Amino acid sequence: MSHNVLEKGSAASPVPENETEEQILTRVRTNARRARIRTWGLRLALVALWLGSWELTATLWIDPFFYSKPSLIWDRIVEWFSEGTQFGSIWLQIFTTVEEAVLGFLIGAVAGVVLGTLLGRSRYWADVLAPFIKALNAVPRIVLAALFIIWFGLGLSSKVATVVVLVFFAVFFNAFTGAREVDGNVINNARILGAGKRQVLTAIVLPSATTWILSSLHTAFGFALIGAVVGEYAGASKGLGLLISNAQGTFDSAGIYAGMIIITVIALLAEWAIGFAESKLLKWRPSQATSGHGI
Repeated sequence: MSHNVLEKGSAASPVPENETEEQILTRVRTNARRARIRTWGLRLALVALWLGSWELTATLWIDPFFYSKPSLIWDRIVEWFSEGTQFGSIWLQIFTTVEEAVLGFLIGAVAGVVLGTLLGRSRYWADVLAPFIKALNAVPRIVLAALFIIWFGLGLSSKVATVVVLVFFAVFFNAFTGAREVDGNVINNARILGAGKRQVLTAIVLPSATTWILSSLHTAFGFALIGAVVGEYAGASKGLGLLISNAQGTFDSAGIYAGMIIITVIALLAEWAIGFAESKLLKWRPSQATSGHGI
């Protein structure tokens, strides 16, 4: 009896054949593709649920004049891109804000990397300048934006200056920490082998701090957009910040949300570009096991 049962069980579940390398790779790619589809499907479902509940709530229970709703925001975005804004083409507003953010980002990032790395390797000057750097970092940025407008006017310079201040400190502290975290034994060995200060800085310190620096750039570009918008909000003749400020002044809540969405899309595109550059620059770094979290 038991012998017959074993024979039936073995016949029902045949032993799988050995998979070839190509079949294994195909199976892995298929599973990865299915996982991506499930992830994006869940994301889209959450977005649809959020927008649908917002639309329904604003239609039946709350006043859309104050809270707006997705359909009105979409209409405002379509209007801006098809007919333009009160201050000209929407593309001009986007270009102005992006130009201010990118210029300030580049200047602030370079200054933060250079000064952060140098002070990270010089304990004496770091101790001397620490109170001044902390004091400058504590100054409210909106106050500086107002001062920059008085000093440089409503044009590009005042917005770039505001962006530089925001980006500089975000990059500086990471570069400073990265330079401090370099293994002292590696530096001592390099000096024993005859490496000078410049060689140690360029061949050891900067590559070791690269991960810290690139990590800060993700946050820094978000600060760059914030600085550009805050500067335009304080006073400007064009830009996305001006659109949001004007929408607030006219109680156009849909216009405020539309400006926020455009800025968010720009930030996500910049985040993707920085992540792509980071993956290229850090090819030498061994891949680390992830915990499965996407954040």
